[in-house]
Amino acid sequence: MMTSKPRLQQLLRPHVWKSLGTTPRQTGASLRKYHGARSQELEKANALKYPRIQHCDAAPPMRIPVFREKFQHVKEGEVVEGEEVVVHGRLQSIRRAGSKLAFLVLRNEFEDLQGMCNVRQLEAAGVDCSGFKSLVQLLNKGDIISLKGKATRTSTGELTILATGMPELLSPSLVPLPFQVLDPQQRFHNRHIDLLTSRKSVDTLRLRSYIIKYIRDFLHERGFLEFQTPILAENAGGAVARPFVTGFEDGVGVGGKALAMRIAPELWLKRLVIGGVDKVFELGPSFRNEGIDQTHNPEFTTCEFYNAYASLDDLIRLTEDLICGAASHCQTLISTKLDSLPEIDIVHKFPSSVSGSNRFRQMEFIPSLKAALGFTLPDLESPTALQDLLSLLKTHNYPVEKFTDGETPTLPKLLDNLAAEHIEPRSLTSPIFITHHPVCMSPLSKSFICPKTNQHVSARTELFVDGMEIANMYEEENDPFAQRHKFIQQATRHRDPSVRHELPAPPSKGKGDQQDDIDDVRIDESYVHALESGLPPTGGWGCGIERLVMLFAGTRRISDCLSFGNVRNVVGVSTLARVGATDTQHGHKQDGEDKAGGNK
Repeated sequence: MMTSKPRLQQLLRPHVWKSLGTTPRQTGASLRKYHGARSQELEKANALKYPRIQHCDAAPPMRIPVFREKFQHVKEGEVVEGEEVVVHGRLQSIRRAGSKLAFLVLRNEFEDLQGMCNVRQLEAAGVDCSGFKSLVQLLNKGDIISLKGKATRTSTGELTILATGMPELLSPSLVPLPFQVLDPQQRFHNRHIDLLTSRKSVDTLRLRSYIIKYIRDFLHERGFLEFQTPILAENAGGAVARPFVTGFEDGVGVGGKALAMRIAPELWLKRLVIGGVDKVFELGPSFRNEGIDQTHNPEFTTCEFYNAYASLDDLIRLTEDLICGAASHCQTLISTKLDSLPEIDIVHKFPSSVSGSNRFRQMEFIPSLKAALGFTLPDLESPTALQDLLSLLKTHNYPVEKFTDGETPTLPKLLDNLAAEHIEPRSLTSPIFITHHPVCMSPLSKSFICPKTNQHVSARTELFVDGMEIANMYEEENDPFAQRHKFIQQATRHRDPSVRHELPAPPSKGKGDQQDDIDDVRIDESYVHALESGLPPTGGWGCGIERLVMLFAGTRRISDCLSFGNVRNVVGVSTLARVGATDTQHGHKQDGEDKAGGNK
């Protein structure tokens, strides 16, 4: 061991990570010193090794959760003779009780187990006091070890593995494992450390995994098949969003064409329905080249399903079953496994069943907006609808800039902003379905004339809970002529919202393609062509997985629900790693240390 032991032990036992300076280099200084001191300590003890894992039939490996389950009925003072096992885990703490007794706490698969090392029990394995003391002093919080022993229960009632062999160091920790990480940036730049020290952080991600499994099981039980659809394609359709564009090096592979990363799997999945897959879903990533904020990330996970012959009412009932069932399932997990997360208000927000009625309130878009604004909306199909609505807002003294972000918006964007201000907050008290959006907001949905407002509206609804959009669903447009016309309307508004475009009327069915296309509007003709083979009346549904996790985990930040935070955090990890690698090299030269860290 090292000669300056007291000073070294003080250095090797920090408790909290926090910013120690104004730059990454200053912040990492103490960690570099720890790394060097810990490496020297292990080298001098000939313990800086990473052995291969080896199992023995006489003492088979056992997971800590299995150990706790199998031996839960062991009584105080009882030792289970004749069954020796090996457990593995990360050392959470070590407590020495004199020179011949030590208690260890190991963690594996999110559960802890106490280990007891008694020299008297270890003498049969050839362990003496000196060797015992040296190893116990060398072990540190964060080390990964294995421990062979027998199940027992201490006088305090703690289920314990009584060591019959010395702990084996499998993978030493060369950086300090703190009690907590205080610096928000450090939490995501060192996400692995955050997960080791923050139970809430890891429980949030565990809940995400359970939610994904629940959704998959829910859909499989109802006859849905899971398919994978392309992420790279020539066009990115299925939503109004800016895609990420990439391509092959030197333009080879696809004739020099640029490729877009998908913004939604919708059009691909509906092609599968046309192909006879009547109930299909996909759970996977989508990408949108847009901003980062508290609830949005350019890379995110969605679940979309398409159900042939399902109406909007069918989708609403299915959504209520799914969301309420998921809420109940998550609450069970929170009360048993994920107890760091806040409880879910099942009774008031997610009732298990309501006889003879819908569980969630429904609010129609146009009537609700009319009631909130105090005036009747103009004809939203009119070429002058955008200017008419802006004029009405000004006439009634509404701050137009608030709803337009200081720019000339598209009509769908303006309506969406108005709904966000006047309708969506109604979901803060209880979940609501916002139904029958104006047709301009839903180019992929079937539409009809609303008898209440005489407006052209879509067969669509969105579920909002706690002010967040959770799910979006509609009856899919399956008329190829109407779909192509809606594509043109959508693309034209998106191209130049300030121009009052006189759009060509939908063509007469059976008379061929529309003649006067707008030259610079890109229409997904392959999808329209697929519709010509016949898409059954179909209900489509989409949900953001991160939004569900935010809802049930009680967090307001999407980064908490992503394994390594948002894109900004992920890019920050790479930047920090480059700085850290340079600093480590410089630090070892200055300190005269021999062994560099394992930076990746």
